[in-house]
Amino acid sequence: MISALFVRSDSFYKTMPGVDCWDAERDARLATGADPVIAHPPCRAWGQLRHMAKPRPDEKELALFAVDQVRSRGGVLEHPAKSTLWPAANLPKPGHRDEFGGWSIMVSQFWWGHKAEKKTLLYIVGIEQNQLPEIPFVMGEAPSVVASSGRRRNGTRYKRRPEISKREREATPPEFAKWLFLIATMCEKKNA
Repeated sequence: MISALFVRSDSFYKTMPGVDCWDAERDARLATGADPVIAHPPCRAWGQLRHMAKPRPDEKELALFAVDQVRSRGGVLEHPAKSTLWPAANLPKPGHRDEFGGWSIMVSQFWWGHKAEKKTLLYIVGIEQNQLPEIPFVMGEAPSVVASSGRRRNGTRYKRRPEISKREREATPPEFAKWLFLIATMCEKKNA
């Protein structure tokens, strides 16, 4: 069993066998087992536009909890490419490793079918880089943009490509969820 922490209430993970989903209603802070995790902690308090965000008072700490869970149980944490969680939690930059055996990689969720590029950092503990499942690198331009990446420096918006909705920004593409699940199951085998 893999624990998927901080998933949306309508998450694709809830359709996957072998995944124990923890959404806001279930409170992922109660998921303190030994199984590997896939962690999708809220990012608005850590993201590029955090100065405009209105997170709950306890929301920022959820990401730190998720880091601790990945470090102690193995698995993978995903967050936006420009997340300030990496320096705050002393997570390794891509190409480096930390004292927990963890390492990071940058991917684009577009490669797994997201409508926007959505660059994402992954922090992985429990497998080596050469054990990663195949990454489906896709060239070309995504058909849509995340709202913040569709703006010019002066704040006006590009109209070249449509913006994705809030739900699309938060949702994990099914193929990406399956890939992250595969990583977590490999961590489980290593920890067994």
